[in-house]
Amino acid sequence: MHKIYRILGKRGRITIPFEIRQRIGFRYNDVLSFIQQDDGSVVVRREKLCDNCQYLEEDFEENITLEDFLDSLSEKEQRDALIHLSLLGGRKI
Repeated sequence: MHKIYRILGKRGRITIPFEIRQRIGFRYNDVLSFIQQDDGSVVVRREKLCDNCQYLEEDFEENITLEDFLDSLSEKEQRDALIHLSLLGGRKI
């Protein structure tokens, strides 16, 4: 495996290289967590929001993105949801 470099943008954004996204299986709208290790490195994980996501999709007339779902919540509900996700840390959901 070789090292890949990316530059952190002004707004703190970075693009995960395509070959890494493809190899790991990251997809659009995945929820990612970031965990800082004692040595200063950061572990990035894709979080699983539910065990029966495939089953639940059948109950909806159309699929909705996570961004659309969060936008449909009140400001307090958005804040609570994001705090909840951040507190889960490295635990599997």
